[in-house]
Amino acid sequence: MHLFDTHAHIGLIAEDQIEQLIIVQEARKESVDCIVSICNSLRDFFQVYENLKTASHVYHAVGVSPSEVANLTRDWEEQVEKGASFPRIIAIGETGLDYYRKFGNKDSQIELFIRQLEIADRLGLPVIIHNRDAGRDVLEILREKLPARGGVLHCYSENWAYAREALNLNLYISFAGNLTYRNARNLHETAKNMPLDRMLIETESPFMVPASQRGKRNRPAYLRETAQFVAELRGEDLDMVCDTLFQNSLRFFNITL
Repeated sequence: MHLFDTHAHIGLIAEDQIEQLIIVQEARKESVDCIVSICNSLRDFFQVYENLKTASHVYHAVGVSPSEVANLTRDWEEQVEKGASFPRIIAIGETGLDYYRKFGNKDSQIELFIRQLEIADRLGLPVIIHNRDAGRDVLEILREKLPARGGVLHCYSENWAYAREALNLNLYISFAGNLTYRNARNLHETAKNMPLDRMLIETESPFMVPASQRGKRNRPAYLRETAQFVAELRGEDLDMVCDTLFQNSLRFFNITL
């Protein structure tokens, strides 16, 4: 069995370099062979990247989350492009819109989102997309600005009707541990009905911990429960589902092992 955690905030689980390395090695013991490290800010990106540069199974996305829209430096675009030139950088992100927390204002979030979509297109990278209470705006922007390499709606939270619209674009859909919650019926319907070859899974560590681990901080090592839930929900063989999800991840991020 091979698993690929496509979205983990390793720097939010632990700040210490040794602890971060322990976290990613612990995950390998649980069949999580690849991880994408996500940072909300560029400062954190450069620090976590340095900490994990010897962990060859950890890949990285570089970008600015909507949570950081009020903290942009003048050279943020140059810093994104600098980071994107490093080895094992496989995406721009996470980027997107978050109207729940009301970071900055809508216009400033939209501008930040669009500029990163343009950077991704220019660099030939896919995007990792954050969407919270901003579904309509996210889709409308992506219809006009989605990079050629496409994108993934991470930690999916919308319904099956929305997913069908997203799948008509060059988008993948990624599910986190909240898929395993009993009351997540919209997510269950989507995961059951969507094409498996457009699905990814993630931990969204340290958030969205799977149901059996409730009360703990999430870790990449907990990813298997989400994969198992997908297989049971769809009535499909677990090894087949895991292999397909793993190959989807390699294809989406253009990784050759």
